Amino acid sequence: MSKSEIRDLLAKLRDEMRTAELDAETRSLVRELESDIHDLLGSDRSEAEIASVLNRAKALEANFETEHPITVRILSEVIASLARMGI
Repeated sequence: MSKSEIRDLLAKLRDEMRTAELDAETRSLVRELESDIHDLLGSDRSEAEIASVLNRAKALEANFETEHPITVRILSEVIASLARMGI
């Protein structure tokens, strides 16, 4: 998957977040994660930085599992795409 396709998935995630019932802290965590993923796509990062972003994405994915299935699907696609790209 290309960086452009990941950016498209992030846009879908952002759209989904607009309609999802989330508390302010969760919305903040998602925005921060999105920003960090954009940073990963834009330049080289250390293995520790990449692992941190992926771990946070997986943690958010687990939190959304029961209440936000569409959000989970999109976030899962982002995580899988980053992994396939070697990020």
